Amino acid sequence: MSEHHSTGSHEEHVHLPAPTHWPIIMALGVALGFTGIVTNLGLTILGVVLALAGAIGWFRQVLPREHVENIETTVEDVLVTTTRTEVERIVVPSEDRAHLPIETYPILSGLKGGLAGAIAMVPPALIYGLLAQHSIWYPINLLGGAGVANWRNPSTADIASFHLSGLIVAGIIHIITSLLVGLLYGAMLPMLPKRPILLGGLVAPVLWTGLVHATMGVINPELDARIQWGWFLVSQITFGVVAGWVVAHSQKIYTKQSMPILMRLGFEGSGLHHEDHDQAGEDRK
Repeated sequence: MSEHHSTGSHEEHVHLPAPTHWPIIMALGVALGFTGIVTNLGLTILGVVLALAGAIGWFRQVLPREHVENIETTVEDVLVTTTRTEVERIVVPSEDRAHLPIETYPILSGLKGGLAGAIAMVPPALIYGLLAQHSIWYPINLLGGAGVANWRNPSTADIASFHLSGLIVAGIIHIITSLLVGLLYGAMLPMLPKRPILLGGLVAPVLWTGLVHATMGVINPELDARIQWGWFLVSQITFGVVAGWVVAHSQKIYTKQSMPILMRLGFEGSGLHHEDHDQAGEDRK
């Protein structure tokens, strides 16, 4: 049987992440950017600007040190007594507790995999353009269709010719999409312990190719009619295998939530961990 006795109270501060509006701005920019692909180039440019501004603002909230908000709380000191025989318990430090998954890939490995996959996709796409339309610009302008002149009713010759705006839009779409998918690979592959490259490099590309094929006919029927989906699938599989290989061969890191965010991102440097503990000690004082 136990009894509780209040022995007073004291003030403490709880550190919570500071509120920020940057994620909403970044999400709006990404949404406008993809909407502009099928509507208007100006909308895409506005979306890219907002997405970049949101990303920069968001990163400044957490780098080089996370912004926190101090919340005052009143903690009541309660003394618990019992009539039972006291039993000494083993004290286990919090840093010795297991986190699941125990190991994962750093975010930088996903970015590297995305860039490697983006580069690997280029040769199959250019080969398709040369074989199908005798032009390397054909697949580029298909991807950056919002920047091609007269895209609402383009001719095959127009798509197969060089357009600077189409090249710029295609490059932006290709790089951003590859980086995002690379980050997804970095988070997904630890959950596929058996044959991660097979599942991530073959099964996943087939699934998202089917999804894009099913939705493209509704979003942009004109573009859907011009895409050769067999070559599209080859490019996606190439990306998946290369990105998956790069991520899978990256060195894993332990997923300890007590680590500073820079270490969780994969950066290495002397004093990062100690600096965080020193700051935590000062906050407790």
